[in-house]
Amino acid sequence: MTNPITLTDSNFQGEIASGLTLVDFWAPWCGPCRIIAPVIEELAGQYEGRVKVGKVNVDENPMTQGQFRVMSIPTLMLFKDGQPVESIVGAQPRRAFEKLLDKHAGAAASAN
Repeated sequence: MTNPITLTDSNFQGEIASGLTLVDFWAPWCGPCRIIAPVIEELAGQYEGRVKVGKVNVDENPMTQGQFRVMSIPTLMLFKDGQPVESIVGAQPRRAFEKLLDKHAGAAASAN
């Protein structure tokens, strides 16, 4: 099982630069963030090789949080080649995240 990558202000741009990356903006004190954490971990394994999954602790990485104007957490933002393409704010059912990833991972796969 693949674990999500820990993203920081210093490694963020390099990690999202190519391909699809799902980023979970979260904080340890956030209840909804803790609720979806196991789902995010499962998605990292489920989409391994197609979508990179990372987590940004907003308390420890204020530059990245500010750059993408993350005002509420959890916010999940999907990046394609370093650019944000879609986001989901708040705890959602697993299927909402799968639908987002399938939409973009499927489009990326058919384009190659």
